Amino acid sequence: MGCFNVRMEVSNREQPERRISLNATVDTGAYLSSAPASVLYELGVSPFRSQIFRFADGSSKQMDVGEVFIRIDGNQATSQIAFNDEDTQPLLGAMALETLYLVVDPIAKRLLPMDDIYWGR
Repeated sequence: MGCFNVRMEVSNREQPERRISLNATVDTGAYLSSAPASVLYELGVSPFRSQIFRFADGSSKQMDVGEVFIRIDGNQATSQIAFNDEDTQPLLGAMALETLYLVVDPIAKRLLPMDDIYWGR
């Protein structure tokens, strides 16, 4: 699937007025979303665990994980997010897509709401 970017708003769960808009790459191969750690700390997001993540190139890295509100096109949900390196592109991963009830249209490179057609009803 080709990559594409979307605007996602990330905010602190306890202080939702603390938010930032990010240009994120949609990555269905990534389970968690991620953002540069400095952005998350600036929002006051606190990590609740540390996790080792394995990447497509075979490398692995331990990163902190926190929980935020993610909003895309008016859809909002809580989701876990990884505190990534400063020079990394924010990612929108599969967990956030599922909790936002969004699916990927790989041809048009856009996100669509899950609906009854998607569920086969």
